[in-house]
Amino acid sequence: MPRFNKGLLVYHANAGNAEIEHNLAQVLPVLAAEVKQLITVQTEDIDDLYLTAERYMEDIEVFFILGGDGTVHECVNIFAEKENPPILAVLPAGTCNDFARMLGLPMDLAQAARVVVQGEEKKVDIGKANGRYFSNFWGIGLVTKTSHNIDEDQKDSLGVLSYFISAFKTASGAETFSYKLDMDGNEMEGEAVMLMVMNGGFIGTRQVPDPDIKLDDGYFNIMVVKDSNFRLFRELMTMNRPWTNEDNFQELEYVKASRIHVSSDPVEEVDRDGEIEGETPADIQLLPKHLSFMAGDRGTHTAFSD
Repeated sequence: MPRFNKGLLVYHANAGNAEIEHNLAQVLPVLAAEVKQLITVQTEDIDDLYLTAERYMEDIEVFFILGGDGTVHECVNIFAEKENPPILAVLPAGTCNDFARMLGLPMDLAQAARVVVQGEEKKVDIGKANGRYFSNFWGIGLVTKTSHNIDEDQKDSLGVLSYFISAFKTASGAETFSYKLDMDGNEMEGEAVMLMVMNGGFIGTRQVPDPDIKLDDGYFNIMVVKDSNFRLFRELMTMNRPWTNEDNFQELEYVKASRIHVSSDPVEEVDRDGEIEGETPADIQLLPKHLSFMAGDRGTHTAFSD
């Protein structure tokens, strides 16, 4: 018997026809076996994505997102203000798929489809900053400049390697900024090249050096990167488990909070989940267990409190 009665699968038309056909061939047979009535919609742009979600959301149990971090980000912003949103299920078809990694999903689409229909529904914390929502991270400094410096032609041909090429180029010339944080009534200030408010734990496919990040603990993990050098770049971008050596924390500082006011000098552009949106100052709050996602065993065991 199918697990779900009715579901909607959305995917963007910006991928090539061959890629779309390949991706759908990987996921549709798996989803069809576990969803009694599966609606499939190709969206042309963000406005079309919003209209599609509004049209079907009242009638579906699960909303399948076939796409990358940008599509997940937009879907989070669609459903974060709804009273009874459907369960969200991510099918990773982007470049980095960082939030899907946090949920414990395989990067192979067919395997991911099996996991999301057989996995466990989990309540996930969501961040809100100046009227927009995020699921993975809010960041300023190096992370934003890295996103700006990604060559789109390289991204199409090299995939995730383009992120590391951009990060290396950006880190070598990163400039510091002054920051001030008011976090749950506690203040902190200093100089940094990057400041991250983390809900998830992956950036550019790499796990950040903080093993205590959970998606449902009611706290953000704030990471302040004080300086930029090749050693730091190596720690953040190439080490699989950078927290195993305490020496790796020389350029990093961590705190936890659920409400944060961030100001900076100069004003810094903001990166939310890989999308450049807004600038400092910002008021950031955590919405505990605000949306439901389908998670795999790895996500259940490592990214959740229970």
